[in-house]
Amino acid sequence: MSERDNTTGGFCRDCFTISGGKARCPQCASPRIANHPELHELSIAHMDCDAFYAAVEKRDNPELENKPVIIGGGRRGVVATACYIARLSGVHSAMPLFKARQLCPEAVIIKPQMRKYTETGRQIRTLMRELTPLVEPISIDEAFLDLGGTAKLHGTSPALTMAKLAGRIEAQIGITVSVGLSYNKFLAKVASDMNKPRGFCIIGKAGARGFLAPRPVSLIWGVGKALRFRLARDGITTIGQLQAMDLSSLAKSYGQMGLRLYHLARGEDDRQISPVSEIKSISHETTFDEDISDLSTLEAVLWPLCEQVASRARKANLSGKTVTLKLKTRGFQTLTRSKTLDEATQLAEVMFGALLPCLQNEAHGASYRLLGAGISKLVPGSGGRPRDLLDPQWTKRIEAELAVSELRQKFGDKAVVKGRNLKT
Repeated sequence: MSERDNTTGGFCRDCFTISGGKARCPQCASPRIANHPELHELSIAHMDCDAFYAAVEKRDNPELENKPVIIGGGRRGVVATACYIARLSGVHSAMPLFKARQLCPEAVIIKPQMRKYTETGRQIRTLMRELTPLVEPISIDEAFLDLGGTAKLHGTSPALTMAKLAGRIEAQIGITVSVGLSYNKFLAKVASDMNKPRGFCIIGKAGARGFLAPRPVSLIWGVGKALRFRLARDGITTIGQLQAMDLSSLAKSYGQMGLRLYHLARGEDDRQISPVSEIKSISHETTFDEDISDLSTLEAVLWPLCEQVASRARKANLSGKTVTLKLKTRGFQTLTRSKTLDEATQLAEVMFGALLPCLQNEAHGASYRLLGAGISKLVPGSGGRPRDLLDPQWTKRIEAELAVSELRQKFGDKAVVKGRNLKT
């Protein structure tokens, strides 16, 4: 394929042969043809993994391939991800797990294995950054990419570069992704959601307003349930209706959000893709099968949560200056209590010592259905090893934690269990 061929005409998303405007690839007969008048002019992409957690589990266990799979934990947990087979039964993310079981009783339910998902996400982002330094992760399984100016470097247009990346991820990592390509972040994100799974959707400048006009206002970034209700009350349900309104009217009615509605409804978004630290915080939480009010029981749960946060922090070579306790009440009210440390840490002992008083302050008879621990304000490195002059066993406990961590790295997470009663 010549350099000219790489930047003109549609192409096959399976073998990357120029399609010549045909409905099927002349080389491999695949119907997966990418074609658009602006195909090779657009350089802002959004890539999103398809049913990510479930896809990783199916990759690792081929027996699950044709079965409905739901990722979620605990009798009273919620659905983290449902594969596309399970979605045919009406199962979706954030649905209570008991309801998902009712809709799809034959589903295989797997507790989330975040360490495995995080590692897979990291592998995908490594492949992204081989193409451009302008990668902005949004979550563990999605990111924006700016491929402007990369055509000469890669010998292909951004569109073909992204198609090849999708194929490489599928071949090397074993999961599928969907790609949205446009001229700004808003439309690239909209496009990536259009034809999942294995989607490749393009929204160009010329047709953006027409594409948006008949679609619901909820498609616009930032329009949640409350604003959608308010807009509907004012007789506005489609983006086309927003396009017919002037800037001053929208600003008067909806303030700063009105300005956003005006511009996004017209396909205008000047946000830049900024490569930022992909990890802003590290946390772990658990939802209980039964509500818990007993402090000693909650304390026993808090320790392993701190251990898991510390383990992930060590693997990422990060430490946190702020520790946070998360509690969710029986009535689904979320409480967070944070404490800033004198120096950043990745030690479970330090986290536990800082969060235990926070837990004690809240465990006054109330029942909780969820408990979580986390660190934020992350910095590179292992952090400090503070001394506790009032506790003569402090240093021994720190040394014990580090020794246990080393053994687990060699022999697995279940090789050694350090209980809170083991003070030395």
